[in-house]
Formats: sequence, C-alpha cells, structure tokens
Amino acid sequence: MKLGELRLGWQSHLLACRFGAEIGEHDDCIVLRTPDNPTYYWGNCLLLPAAPRDEDVAHWLARFDEEIASKQAASTHRAFGINVAALADPLPSWRAAGIDEFDEMAVLMLEPASLAAQPAVRDTPGLVLRALALPDELELAVEAQVVARDESFAAEGWRVFRRSTMQRMAAMQDAGIANWFGAMVGDVLAANCGLVHDGRLGRFQFVETQPAWRRRGLCRALVHHVCRHAFGTLGLRRLVMCADPHDVASGIYRSLGFVQVDSHWCLQRRSRPDRR
Repeated sequence: MKLGELRLGWQSHLLACRFGAEIGEHDDCIVLRTPDNPTYYWGNCLLLPAAPRDEDVAHWLARFDEEIASKQAASTHRAFGINVAALADPLPSWRAAGIDEFDEMAVLMLEPASLAAQPAVRDTPGLVLRALALPDELELAVEAQVVARDESFAAEGWRVFRRSTMQRMAAMQDAGIANWFGAMVGDVLAANCGLVHDGRLGRFQFVETQPAWRRRGLCRALVHHVCRHAFGTLGLRRLVMCADPHDVASGIYRSLGFVQVDSHWCLQRRSRPDRR
C-alpha cells in the first residue's frame, strides 16, 4: 500500500505524526509507529487499504505484533485504521478477539469562503483566545487535557501519552508547521486544540473543553479563531477535522462551515489499564 492511496482523513492524520514517527509502506498495509510515544494508539497502528475480512483477524493481529508490539513492549493496544468509507461485515471474529471498538470518523473540510461569522460566547468575561507558548506552557496544556479526557482512560496513562504528544507538538511548532491554541480565562486553560499543516492543508488536533467550562460556546469560538489564523495568517487552502458523526462536536464544526467530504473507520482494542 502506498501513502498516495490514503483517503483525506488518513493523509491529514499523518501530518500530525511525521515528527518522531516511522511510516512504512508494505504490500498489505501502511505501518505507523512512534517509538517515543508507544501508548499513542493512532501513532502506533496499521492502516489497511480495504475492509478486512472476518476470517483474517488472526493474520492482522500477527501483523500488528510483528510490526509494532514486538518492537516496543509498551504498545499493548491494537489499532487498525481502515481506508474505506463503509464496513459491510460486522466482523464478529474481530470482536471475539477483543477488537471491540469500531468507530466511524466523519472527515469534515472547510475552505476560506465557507467560514461562518464569529460566534458568540456566553458567561465568560475575560476570555482570551491565543496560541500557547510551547514548551513553556506545555504542562498547562497536559493537565487541562487530563481533566477533559474520556474518564474510561486511566489518568496517569493519559498524562504520559499527552505529555509526549505535546513535546512533539512543541518541536513541530519550532519547525513552523504546528501551533497549539487555548481559550484562557485568567490563568485557566478552559479549552485547547492543535493545528498542524503543510503550508496548504491543515488538520485540527484534540479539540476539547474542560467539563466545568462546557456549554458556553468556547469550543466553537476557539475553532473559529484557529480557522481565521489558518486562512489569514498561514494562508492555508483547506482545513480538515475528523470527528464522530453522531457526537455533538460534529454539529459544532458544521455550524462553522465544515462539511463532510468522506469518512473512514478505526478499529481498536485498548490496553489493559484503559479497559474500564
């Protein structure tokens, strides 16, 4: 499988993984491995060119072991990105083998002319939207991300994963191909997200709001701010956001002008500390 065969969602995903990652083209798949962040599921995964067959689960588990788990013991998860828009087979053998999370991801795209008007924010005096100064504010971002995480993930493991990710983002920011942005209220980082780009295409990363600050419009305002920066300052042509099509966040992005242009699938088994 060649990198050029990847759909837009996976192409833009690789923008965020290129620092510190090993990306290998193989006949049957693309291998993405990140030795300095082995617990990042989607930085350590196999990208499959077509929908897998139910009877092939043993083959793909063995391939994951061969390409990733055997080389870094901390990668105890299993993650398979599927480079197709639809899965027709329910894959019962995969589920029986513990690959029990099947997530469809909507690929949403925005072009400059489609960006909606600046949204309003409720009940948040003193709000400042700005780029974070990395690495100086790295730990501020990490702790905000731990608070905002899905609580089914263990806090300490999430902290390790996010710290390594933010260190990579700091290096990418230093290289001029990424920024991390925050919605600051005083000294509190109420919401944050990243943007990586190649000079033309940009991809959002980890858009999230701390629970105590939700339902005020902070996420919408922050994403809008980043879009304006991307189009006006960076001169990007397209922005991509990948999200669960059934989640409320997808509706927020659509309200800003994003439209769905594709979809792909993510199949995973969590590591033991995250199976709660």
